[in-house]
Amino acid sequence: MARNDGIDRTVARNQDLPTPDDVAKIQEHNEREKDSYSNQDIVPERTPLNVHFKTPTDDYVKMFEQMEQDGVISTRGLKPDAIKYGELVFDVNSAYFYNHGGYEFAKQFYADAYKAAVEIVGGEQYILSAVMHADEHNRAMSEALGEDVYHYHLHVVYIPVVEKQILWSKRCKDEALRGTVKETITQVSRSKKWDSKPVLDEDGNPKLNEKGKKILRSSYSVLQDDFFNFMRAAGYTDVERGERGSTEEHLTVTQFKVQAEQQRLEAVTGQVAQAEQSLEDAKAATEKQKKKLEALQKETKAAKAIALTVQDIEAMGKKATFGNNITLTPDECDTLKRYATNGILFHAENERLKGKLESAQKSASIWKQRCEEANKKYQELKQKAQPFLDALEIASEKVRAFINSILARGKETQEYKAPARKRGQDMEI
Repeated sequence: MARNDGIDRTVARNQDLPTPDDVAKIQEHNEREKDSYSNQDIVPERTPLNVHFKTPTDDYVKMFEQMEQDGVISTRGLKPDAIKYGELVFDVNSAYFYNHGGYEFAKQFYADAYKAAVEIVGGEQYILSAVMHADEHNRAMSEALGEDVYHYHLHVVYIPVVEKQILWSKRCKDEALRGTVKETITQVSRSKKWDSKPVLDEDGNPKLNEKGKKILRSSYSVLQDDFFNFMRAAGYTDVERGERGSTEEHLTVTQFKVQAEQQRLEAVTGQVAQAEQSLEDAKAATEKQKKKLEALQKETKAAKAIALTVQDIEAMGKKATFGNNITLTPDECDTLKRYATNGILFHAENERLKGKLESAQKSASIWKQRCEEANKKYQELKQKAQPFLDALEIASEKVRAFINSILARGKETQEYKAPARKRGQDMEI
């Protein structure tokens, strides 16, 4: 799983396929047998670019049955509910292939990865199908880079087998044969195939714990090592091994994509919330400027009301009988002086208020523009998040229950450590 730390890591996942229904679903996905997919990242126009390193000759179950009939594998002694199929998924983060040229580099990389799969499985004859998917869109990188980026990975469906020696029983008439090897068969056995291996010291001897018992390494940790070492030996020296000692459990393809989409939705929702907050801040600032403007307008109006009008002043005084002089009464003279003084003061005050008014109007215009821009960004983010919100709104109860069960299962796995790993979900990254 990508950790967004700039390091390219190899990842090998193993998934058990317990039932024929599980096998059929994997076959539909890997071989692209469906007409439509719930996974919106699959681009049907690019499906012809998928590369088969081993093409199935029939459906997976029929191939298994034919191999059993031909004696290539044996199910002798298996319980009815035994796991007979497995799937390996080999992966590196999308950025690794993008930085090395994309599709052509991915084809060569996974051609070498397929050789590793043959060694890990124990032989090409036990592989039912091996296909590199090149038709799954990486939306996050595509949006970040402004161009289409695809996630390349390899699916290998195989039969887990081990060599088993069949001994002559004690009932054998020939005493010399009793307890000796009668025959060696290739037995289908998931549990023995992925049995944990002892940790060895520098001399190749098993390490012991404080109680004198062997220290075991998870077989899935060995799988990680084998894949990483093989790819390094093949010349891919710019990749690192998946993190050792991680407590993360293996996620199925469906679980991984559901979790990725949930994280993506949370990221978009966070952006929307941030945009909403910015919009609210802009609205609050605009409202504050509006109140300042209204206060200035009231102050200006009051100043204008106090000032004398031209008509009031012109009505004062009487024209003298002789000449053009105007005579004023003592009261009118005092009033005119007072008004003249106030007029000069009010004129100066009006000029000051006029300047503040113009500044406030300009500031209000700027905040209005910022508010409109914030609202536009908010609408864009809301539109991006709308498909997720609509999908959750119209999803059926079964889909909701399916997603909730997957997330709950993942949470339970992290909270509780069982003494034995669950089949098909044991993996150290």
